[in-house]
Amino acid sequence: MRPAHLNEPAPDNVYRDLRRVLFGTAAILLAPLLAMRFTAEVDWGPLDFAVAAVLLAGAGSAYVLLTRKLRTAGQRRAIGGGLLLALLLVWLELAVGLFGSPLAGS
Repeated sequence: MRPAHLNEPAPDNVYRDLRRVLFGTAAILLAPLLAMRFTAEVDWGPLDFAVAAVLLAGAGSAYVLLTRKLRTAGQRRAIGGGLLLALLLVWLELAVGLFGSPLAGS
């Protein structure tokens, strides 16, 4: 049996994973930024980019922090699936007003 301190990820690994989340978020947001240069169909403002960045980076960071001490892949998949579902529901509400809240898009 391994000592408990060997099962926990090193702090450097957590920071590395959080940096990956931030770089991944930036890479994903490059798609609409580049699309805006080539087509008028994509029309994002600074607030759109900020909200998307908070949603993507927040969900990714939550996954990294929540799954740090989980041992099984099934548990990590359950956390990831729940976060993905929450992210998609919030994104849909902001984009098209899925639930009709005051935050819904036009």
